[in-house]
Amino acid sequence: MKPLALTMGDPAGIGGELTLRAWQALHARPCPFVALDDPDRLTAIGQQIACDTPIHVVDDAVAAIAIFHRALPVIPVPLATAASPGRPDKANARAVIGSIERATALAQSGEAGGVVTNPINKAALYEAGFAYPGHTEFLAALTGVSGKEIMMLASPQLRVVPVTVHVSLRDAMASLTTDRIIAAARTTHDALRRDFGIPRPRLAIAGINPHAGEQGALGDEERTIIGPAIVALRGMAIDVSGPWPPDTMFTAAARAKYDVAICMYHDQALIPLKTLDMDHGVNVTLGLPIIRTSPDHGTAYNIAGKGIADATSLIAAIELAAQLIAPDEAARDRTAKSRG
Repeated sequence: MKPLALTMGDPAGIGGELTLRAWQALHARPCPFVALDDPDRLTAIGQQIACDTPIHVVDDAVAAIAIFHRALPVIPVPLATAASPGRPDKANARAVIGSIERATALAQSGEAGGVVTNPINKAALYEAGFAYPGHTEFLAALTGVSGKEIMMLASPQLRVVPVTVHVSLRDAMASLTTDRIIAAARTTHDALRRDFGIPRPRLAIAGINPHAGEQGALGDEERTIIGPAIVALRGMAIDVSGPWPPDTMFTAAARAKYDVAICMYHDQALIPLKTLDMDHGVNVTLGLPIIRTSPDHGTAYNIAGKGIADATSLIAAIELAAQLIAPDEAARDRTAKSRG
């Protein structure tokens, strides 16, 4: 299996600690990864939090495979200045961005099987001129598919896709269209079939108003925007239901009836997922030509450097990425054998 490329994240956050803990949890398993990070920073973090993870500098992702079982392989991305836990510094923004760029390039070239991103602080990057709302949009631009990216949050209990993402609630409502719902649902449907191995995915479409509008009494978006999208998707032979009342569609009984919930805005999707399973939630970007996952939490400045950060979500993100690349590699192996 090709190694995954793991980005640095915000140097002042918990990403470095998570990287060290993830190696400890996974180094004896078939989930190899190479960190795009500052090796001196990782060494210092390990000493600070008493985490005995050996560091080994490598020149490329291929070399990481032979090293991974005995040390954390690191492709150096040096910081401009020493990081201080909990105190983001725009001087290091270039290294953070460079780590993402290098990881993406490794995945695009085929040297890495996919990208796993540690949490960033977007505000700190904005001060340095970062022009994207977040990781997802930046990765889409790097891979040449801007506008096609879809964010899915996945856990063992629930998968959710927000149609509108990193905008205010007011702007989300203003920008919601039938075409956007159709595009998000089609991309999700195709990804669940191709990457997750679900032959006929069941998509539940959320309403936007209380009780899904009460037949127009509490809002007409279900009839004018969401309903036409559902009709169109059914015409494409996609198994879709809704619009579901948002306040009842995330119960255990309701979740058993679908494979993914297509939600209308960010918090409608993320609140139930994080409430149900914050630790195992994974952010998966659909619509990219590469595999990308990330933990479902932020930089956690308040606990950075204290050695108490929980790496469960990052470990889940690495494991899911490894699962997603396995079918692709198996398909390539079958093709090679048939040609031989």
